[in-house]
Amino acid sequence: MQTLEALTREAKALANGELLTAPETEVARQLQICNACRYCEGFCAMFPAMTRRLEFGKADIHFLANLCHNCGACLHACQYAPPHAFAVNVPQSMATVRGQTYADYAWPAPLGALYQRNGLTLSLALAAGLALFIGLAAGQPQGAANFYAIFPHNFLVSLFAPVFVFAVLALGLGVRSFWRDITPATSGAPLTPVATQEATHAVLSLQYLDGGHGEGCNNEDDAFSMSRRRAHHLTFYGFMLCFAATSVATVYHYALGWAAPYDLPSLPKVLGALGGVMLCLGTLGLFRLKLQRHPEHGDAAQKPMDYGFTALLFLVSASGLALWALRGAAVMPTALAIHLGAVMALFATLPYNKFAHGIYRTAALLRHAVEKRQPNRLGLGAD
Repeated sequence: MQTLEALTREAKALANGELLTAPETEVARQLQICNACRYCEGFCAMFPAMTRRLEFGKADIHFLANLCHNCGACLHACQYAPPHAFAVNVPQSMATVRGQTYADYAWPAPLGALYQRNGLTLSLALAAGLALFIGLAAGQPQGAANFYAIFPHNFLVSLFAPVFVFAVLALGLGVRSFWRDITPATSGAPLTPVATQEATHAVLSLQYLDGGHGEGCNNEDDAFSMSRRRAHHLTFYGFMLCFAATSVATVYHYALGWAAPYDLPSLPKVLGALGGVMLCLGTLGLFRLKLQRHPEHGDAAQKPMDYGFTALLFLVSASGLALWALRGAAVMPTALAIHLGAVMALFATLPYNKFAHGIYRTAALLRHAVEKRQPNRLGLGAD
């Protein structure tokens, strides 16, 4: 039977919206064990941040879950991992809570829950539905040399701008709530230029996908590999190059009056072609690694969400490259509809798919870089 003190604590936590879910309670249990052991202090940012805490509230758990890079190193190094009675599996428990945070902070919330349950089906169905709609709107013009002969540039902007603005707004509102919740739990100190620089380097270099020892992550077993880091780099920078190509083309069109389409050796075409190839290779690599991943490294319930995001990224990059090769062909309008449907579906689901983890992880790394520079009230941390 619970004591009066325990019931009082639970009532206060419930009133403040801080009552832990079952996955959060499991994370707190495992971190208490990890805090006593500390063998994995050097593996990633999560463990030094953990050592600054003796108790783990909801905000602490959300912060630490998004600091975890799921490299798998701590699972294979842990003496208390299954089948030990303590059953410590930090990558899996953190992945479960991390997925919960994407839904908890999603705006609007019902869309986050829907995508979490049906990520792959929803992604492909949305892309197919939008492609069909766009294809019907395009008709079947013959011999078009570029897709602006099918859809005027301004029409495409009016079609995609609202979706892009919605994605930015939804992501912004979600990460603002996340930041507001974790800031008091991470010293409350303001962001500084030095902390921002350190966190930015960690994000852009994927610093913590090296397993803490520079040899890479674990994937299907306890062997170290740089494959996940390389695939993530190809995917991330491929996406950024494609986005840069669109941004440069926008400047060309509206600021310089250079009307699209553009061809080699123009900067938009170079950036887009290079980004498309990198994105194709990166997503194929991530898909292969996900199929081979050790089942205890992550949360199986999130696989549809992971596959949905990866499939959309691959479809966007592959169909974009195909459009270039099919200029003037009879099937070009169909390829255009597929590409535009995939792009619109990608941006519509960005706030709810695996893309969000990069935004929340960046916020967590920023707060970690701030917190580690504050006095450690416990005097026991590894910073």
